[in-house]
Amino acid sequence: MTVLAFPSPPTSITAQLLLVGIWLGIVIGSAELLKRLITTDPEITRKVVHIGTGNVILLAWWLDVPTWVGISASVIFSIVTLLSYRYPILSSVSGVGRKSLGTFFYALSIGILIAWFWPLKLPQYAAIGILTMTWGDGLAALIGQRFGRHPYQAWGMKKSWEGSLSMVGVSCLIIYGILWITQGNITATWISAVAISVIVSTLEAFSKWGVDNLTVPIASAALSFVFNEFWLT
Repeated sequence: MTVLAFPSPPTSITAQLLLVGIWLGIVIGSAELLKRLITTDPEITRKVVHIGTGNVILLAWWLDVPTWVGISASVIFSIVTLLSYRYPILSSVSGVGRKSLGTFFYALSIGILIAWFWPLKLPQYAAIGILTMTWGDGLAALIGQRFGRHPYQAWGMKKSWEGSLSMVGVSCLIIYGILWITQGNITATWISAVAISVIVSTLEAFSKWGVDNLTVPIASAALSFVFNEFWLT
């Protein structure tokens, strides 16, 4: 079966780190400019960082960065995010005006998934986990806040059907797209996309304190791995 291939990346660690750093700098800088010049809504700038930084997993996949680099970056970012809850280090990341450790769980989940799937040479599952969290959860929050007209309560939290259905749809597209690139349009591809998107959207709906930034990526990556490597093959 023929699958899509990416162009050859630079092999120098210095060049790889430079590319990753440039991307993260663009994302965080854009969020800070957005906060200062366009909007004072901390949730919007936080989601810009949430979604933008998550895409670094695709860059890491293409570059085939060493496992130790990904884990080290996760540890450093985890420490910075914990400090940012107390000190104004990255106000565009943590200044959301609500009790949440979501940014810390975000950084932690990246390290866990890289430590798990990079040594197995299966980076697609790490990408599924991170992008489901960043795009699925990120857009669900923004769409729910702006267009949510049908609210419901989940474990004492206010949610909307518009936001939850957006999470299902975006997650499904992400999972299907990555699996289609890596293994083609086989039965396991679309079954995984539909089933896992519903499961992780349910996890997101019932998560408190930002823990969905850990449960959603781990669950989507783990289930995709099990479904496509063992169960549906």
